[in-house]
Amino acid sequence: MVPTARAAAVTALGALPAAVWPTATTVGLWVGLVVLGCVVDTALAASPRAVTVERSVGTSVRLGEAATSVVTLTSTGTRRLRGVLRDAWPPSAGATADRHRLDVPAGQRRRVRTALRPTRRGDRPADLVTVRTVGPLGLAGRQASHPAPATLRVLPAFTSRRHLPSRLARLREMDGRTAVLVRGQGTEFDSLREYVIGDDVRAIDWRATARRADVVVRTWRPERDRRVLLVLDVARLSAARLGEAPRLDAQIEAALLLAALASRAGDRVDLVAVDSEVRARVAGETGPRLLGALASALAPLEPSLVETSWTRVTQLVRDLPHRTLVVLLTALEPTAVAAGLLPVAAALARDHAVVLASASDPEVEALRRDRSDTDAVFDAAAAERVELERRAAALRLRRRGVEVVEAAADDLAPALADAYLALKAAGRL
Repeated sequence: MVPTARAAAVTALGALPAAVWPTATTVGLWVGLVVLGCVVDTALAASPRAVTVERSVGTSVRLGEAATSVVTLTSTGTRRLRGVLRDAWPPSAGATADRHRLDVPAGQRRRVRTALRPTRRGDRPADLVTVRTVGPLGLAGRQASHPAPATLRVLPAFTSRRHLPSRLARLREMDGRTAVLVRGQGTEFDSLREYVIGDDVRAIDWRATARRADVVVRTWRPERDRRVLLVLDVARLSAARLGEAPRLDAQIEAALLLAALASRAGDRVDLVAVDSEVRARVAGETGPRLLGALASALAPLEPSLVETSWTRVTQLVRDLPHRTLVVLLTALEPTAVAAGLLPVAAALARDHAVVLASASDPEVEALRRDRSDTDAVFDAAAAERVELERRAAALRLRRRGVEVVEAAADDLAPALADAYLALKAAGRL
C-alpha cells in the first residue's frame, strides 16, 4: 500500500475534530477511518503488475540536441488503471517532466513521451519504468517497477563544424577550382591552361606550347588518396579540465574537423584511441559514413588514469605501407615528452609526416599575467617556468621533424585544420 498526498491531507484534517474534542478516542477514530479508506482504496486500485511496458528512444543524438523517450504501456488487467508513470533516466540524460498521469481502460494502451536533452556524451542507459496506481478515492494505491531496457548514445557536439566551410573554400582554391593564386603548389598534375602574367615559368609545358600558338602552363593540385592516421590519447593527460570540459573533448573536436576536411580532400582517414591499450579504432570508412563511424566510436570514450603506451602507437604505424600523416592528439607536457613521446615521434617522423596537436591550459596563461599580490607573483613565476619547459619540449620535437600545433581548447580544431592545409599546399603529404 502506497499512501498518496491526498491521504496525508485527509489525515491532517483530523486536527479539526481533535481541536473540538481533544480526546484520544477522537483522534484514534479519525486515523482509523483514514487507514480503512486507504486499505479499501488499495484493494480497488488496478494492479500495477498487470501491464506490459515498452520503451523506445532514438539510437543516437548529438550533445546539446533533444531526444524523446517513448514509453508504451498496455493494460492487461480487468480494471481501469489510474495513476502515475515515471520514466526514469540518469541525471546526465537531461530528462524533464519524467512523471506522467495515466488513465488507461482495461485492455487498452497509452503512450507517454519524455523529453531528453543530454548534458554529457557517451552511452546513457535508461532506468526502470515505475507505475503507481491509485484507487477511486485517490487515498492510496500500489506501485511496481518494470525493466524496459533502452540506451541513448550521445555523440560529440562537433561544434567545430562551423569552421569547415571556410577550410573547404581554401581547399578548393588549392585544387585550382577557384581562380586565385595560392602560395606553393601541389604535386599531382591537374590540367593545362594558357600562360598569364605572374605564372611560374618553370610550369611552362614546352611540348604543349610547341603544338599551339600560345604559351601553355601545367596546373597542379595537392595529391589525393593519401593516408591520415589520427592517434587520440585517452590516458591521464586527457583528463585535465580546460575550462568547463576535459582536454579529451577538445581533442575529439579537432579529430572530427580534420577527418571531415581530409575526407573532402580525397584522403583516407583512420583513427585509433589509445591509453595503455587500444580503446577504439575506425578504419576503412569513407565518404558520408566516416563521420558517423568516428562520432559513434568516440562518444563512449572517457579518460583513464594510466600512462599512454606510445610503443603501441609505433606498432600500429609500422604496418602502414605508404607515407602517412600521423596526427598525435595529446598534451604537450615536458615530462611526457621526455619519458616516451619524443623518441617515438622522432622515429615516426623519419618515414611519415607527424603533427602533434595539443590544447593549452587557460589557467596557466591567466596565472602568468596576474601580478595582483605577492602570492600571485610566485604563481606567475611558476607558470612562466612551466611555459618555458613546454616551449623547450616543442622545440625538441620540431628539431626531430615533428610539427607542433598548440592552441586553446576552442581554437585547437581550426588550428589543426590550418596545419593540414599548409602541409597539403607545400606538397609534404
